[in-house]
Amino acid sequence: MTEVVTAFTLQSPGCRTARTLLATGPVAAASWAVVLITGRAWTWPIAVPARLALGVLLCAVVAALFTAAVGRTNYARTRTAVITGGVGLVVLDAAVLVGAALAAPAVTWPLVLAAVISIARIGFTLRALPSVIAA
Repeated sequence: MTEVVTAFTLQSPGCRTARTLLATGPVAAASWAVVLITGRAWTWPIAVPARLALGVLLCAVVAALFTAAVGRTNYARTRTAVITGGVGLVVLDAAVLVGAALAAPAVTWPLVLAAVISIARIGFTLRALPSVIAA
């Protein structure tokens, strides 16, 4: 019975979605790092509590997606973790997009590239979540 649960969990939409989001995370992070460094983000008028909140949200999203990606024996926990991580990821990417749009001194090609990557991840997540919720 354990083998069946493990196989089902590993092939579940939630586990596949979590693995995809974790795999694309470094690309998104690197693109935003380039934007923040080249745009001198430390000079942007964004409050320290907001910066800390985004950092905490990022850590929580990564932890939830990691839990969903490696979960083998508890399908419900995997499903809950990917739903939580997915919603958190949409909020995080949307917040970064809005913050950069309002605070960045200029629109540069790194900003456009990072925005496209974040929008693609939001789209993927919003498209994948209904199948995870329904499963």
